[in-house]
Amino acid sequence: MPKFLTLDDFNVKDKVVLVRVDFNSPVDPQTKRILDDTRIRAHGETTIRELSEKGAKVVVLAHQGRPGDPDFISLEQHAQILSRVLGKSVKFVNDVYGEKAKSAIRDLKSGEILVLDNVRNFPRESKEASPEEHSRSELVTNLAPLADLFVNDAFAAAHRSHASIVGFTVLLPSAAGRIMENELNALSKVLENPEKPCVYILGGAKADDSLRISKYVLDNDIADCVLTAGITGHLFLVAKGYDVGKPNMELLVKNKLLDLIPGIKDLLNQYPERIEVPIDLAIEVEGKRKEVTLGELPTDHPIYDIGTKTIERYTKIIIGAKSIVFSGPPGVFEKEEFRKGTKSLFEAIASSKAFSLIGGGHSIAAVQSLGLAHKMSYVSTAGGALIEFLMGRKLPGVVALEESARKKH
Repeated sequence: MPKFLTLDDFNVKDKVVLVRVDFNSPVDPQTKRILDDTRIRAHGETTIRELSEKGAKVVVLAHQGRPGDPDFISLEQHAQILSRVLGKSVKFVNDVYGEKAKSAIRDLKSGEILVLDNVRNFPRESKEASPEEHSRSELVTNLAPLADLFVNDAFAAAHRSHASIVGFTVLLPSAAGRIMENELNALSKVLENPEKPCVYILGGAKADDSLRISKYVLDNDIADCVLTAGITGHLFLVAKGYDVGKPNMELLVKNKLLDLIPGIKDLLNQYPERIEVPIDLAIEVEGKRKEVTLGELPTDHPIYDIGTKTIERYTKIIIGAKSIVFSGPPGVFEKEEFRKGTKSLFEAIASSKAFSLIGGGHSIAAVQSLGLAHKMSYVSTAGGALIEFLMGRKLPGVVALEESARKKH
């Protein structure tokens, strides 16, 4: 378990607490309105509410989009949504670290909440640099003297060594917020000392990380079994010598995935008993679901799901597991005809007694659309940070919190 401090280690009453959260939300490119408030709600209902109720003067730092992109907008809407979530007034200032921002921070009373504007308005926010270098930036040198504590609650951005993620930890006592703490606790259960058997389910459309995740969890004896599905399943089938057909091969080429084949072949040779590939598939023929065996490949139709025999095989493995990581749906669950694989595997996880971690945007959308999210042990809102963690990489934001904890002791 990472050694970091949490909100339990500090008395925050009457203290200025600088909280870095991940409010980054989908935005309508035309109207510039926020389309989904999941992340704002998550941070608001946990860390921000707790700090406010404990009498802290809460200063919120967050980013939205990247400069030049359609979703790069002010955080004023985010502050309004946060106000609705908390049922109390939330202040906003259209400044990040200038005099307007500093004056608004100084005027805060205990329990009040202030949202600063988009931290990526600071030109060097997104520069990848060491905590020490970022601690000398204008952002940190202007805000740190006004604060008593820095709280990093942005696990979803912790894989970036950005100024607002790592810079404050050099100058201020620092703690993990509740979202960060919960993410790391959940991940430790499936990465550091998982209860066995441990099963990883790798599906979805983004298969570029599947090789590195599989290799890491198998080489380090974290996973007993890796179940492949979705585009990842297609890739592993190709590595085993199957021709998945023109439309499916074109998709692999388009996504520049074929370079992974040699590494996947090596992995399959190294762990032949621990990697499962689909044994039948569901293709779309004139809008309808049709199942085919591997012997019936190649196909001129798009593969949109795993087949019934694969579902039965994977379900049996899931039911026997004690720890499960689900990253990516096995099929195009948005289409009713091809929801079967995703629905069946989630139902198997829900009925198992295993600790289950669900990660990735499409996985979350799928489990929520099926009404099964409440039956999962933990649903992670992180994307890139979760993938980096599952590949065994150190996250700069987490390392910075650990370094700060060591200094305090």
